[in-house]
Amino acid sequence: YGCSISNVRLPREAHSCLEISAWLPVRRSRGLVLWWGTAGCPWTEEDSLASTSRLCRSFCRDRAGVWCDQRLNTLVLSPLTTFPLFLCAAQISHVWNNALVNLLKSLYSLGMDRNRREMQSVEQEVLWRLRRLTFRQLASLAEVLAIKQGKESKMLNEVIRKLELRWTELEGTRTVVTLMGKVGHISPALMDRLEDKALELAEQFNPDDIRKITLTLAYQNRRCVPLLRALSYHLIQKHPELSLSVLMDLIFAYGKLNFHQPQVFQKIATDLHPHVSGMTPVEVTRCIRSFALLKWLSLPLFEAIAQYALDNAKQLSVTHLCSIILSFARLNFQPSGTVWFSSLQVHEELQGQLASLEPHLLTDLVWSLCVLQQAKAPYLHRVLAPDFHAQIQGEVGSLKAHNLRLKLIHINAAAKLESPDYQGPFLPAEMLSAAEPAGERVTLLQSSLREALTGVLGSRENGRLDVRTLYGWQIGECLLSPENKPLPLKDFVAPHLLHSEGTKPLPPGARRVAFLRWEFPNFSNRSKDLLGRYVMARRHVQAAGFLVVDVPHYEFLELKLERQRVAYLKDKLNKARAKEMAS
Repeated sequence: YGCSISNVRLPREAHSCLEISAWLPVRRSRGLVLWWGTAGCPWTEEDSLASTSRLCRSFCRDRAGVWCDQRLNTLVLSPLTTFPLFLCAAQISHVWNNALVNLLKSLYSLGMDRNRREMQSVEQEVLWRLRRLTFRQLASLAEVLAIKQGKESKMLNEVIRKLELRWTELEGTRTVVTLMGKVGHISPALMDRLEDKALELAEQFNPDDIRKITLTLAYQNRRCVPLLRALSYHLIQKHPELSLSVLMDLIFAYGKLNFHQPQVFQKIATDLHPHVSGMTPVEVTRCIRSFALLKWLSLPLFEAIAQYALDNAKQLSVTHLCSIILSFARLNFQPSGTVWFSSLQVHEELQGQLASLEPHLLTDLVWSLCVLQQAKAPYLHRVLAPDFHAQIQGEVGSLKAHNLRLKLIHINAAAKLESPDYQGPFLPAEMLSAAEPAGERVTLLQSSLREALTGVLGSRENGRLDVRTLYGWQIGECLLSPENKPLPLKDFVAPHLLHSEGTKPLPPGARRVAFLRWEFPNFSNRSKDLLGRYVMARRHVQAAGFLVVDVPHYEFLELKLERQRVAYLKDKLNKARAKEMAS
């Protein structure tokens, strides 16, 4: 049960620096040769240090303490002088490049003080020889320097500069993967070259290489679309079976980069399905959050995760449970109707932990339960209470604060429109106005719908466009008489607005109509199913007494002429009115 390295056999139980050094050959011959192995080859001092470094990396827990042992110092200190004999100028110049690079890496691994003359001598010699080192030696040195010294290292910057100039010598998948992961974040110029080389070698990468590259791109937030497409293609064509770790890291990387590749998503979801029962809660939540971020709903996989939550309810923490519910809500996934919530005893599990949740997570949880129509009175009371929204009123200006306030408005709307048993409290009027974040652009669907609605209604006075309601949703609205004629909105009361212009009640038989535009991001990936947020918006607008007319992008933007769009809206309006009368 030993480990044989350079003819040194080290027991598994040797863990201290003294035990490590006790196994080192220290007999000196002519200052340079320390020991003759069984093969009759001399073991030089740099060989001894390299072997010691490998032993310490494998077994020693106290690497810094190695240099405290006198027996190891005999490897570098000459008996004739305090300066190491093999590091003097006359000797180090005769050390081969590969041995010199390995020696420097070994000294770094052993934790030698950089202020020691021995270390400075080796570093200076390596700097002088950088132009004579091979690309592979430069790459291995850059990897160690990036780990041991970081981007502020003078030597690392010099090595990277040489790598940038000699990038055409780059070959081999291992070198590409290593440099991308360890050095790429330090030099964007080198990373660009590495991405080009990785694209050239994409066919040769194995699944683990693809995993490392995609993770590197994700951590550096580099969305190199050609490379991601090539890796995705070869992943599907050449690698039918992937391990759980590869699957988990791939879906995480795709989610972080927001890179959509439906064939890869389907493959990952299919391959993950058999593994769900054996996954840990952390793996399950990480998996489902990545799929939710990518807006990809795989019914078999999500049903398996719902069953996993049922079978492992005691192992799931409240944070894991919140992550699962948030992911279900984003994709509007209802696990076996309402049976899942009652079987899992979600409400009993969560209600006891509400006080321990931080405000943002608690708001997200209750908002998600509103999306799934599972928000009960205790949840609503918790986030709509004055003491709760008072503590978040100070957070203003940021996009996160805006989204938090908007979700509270949605929760307030769900409490009023969908929870008849809930009696209060509700948000005060001053919190019901959520201004649009600065810099939001007008979309093509939005501008086109404005023009077409003006043509349908005949006058701007007969409609309101891009109206923000007190429920937190933006709509286009009009008022129709019993004869389907537009009425001027400003004359009549508008209970869905914070400040109503008119005071007249609606005429008998008149109907409020809401035009809801659905942009491309409002739908699940490659689907015509709305995300949970917008399904809830539609429910709220309908519950507020509006006749809803849906205007999806994939229908409206296909019409190129203004008269076609006007005719489309009139037809949708007539169908919605006829459907309401029929029901």
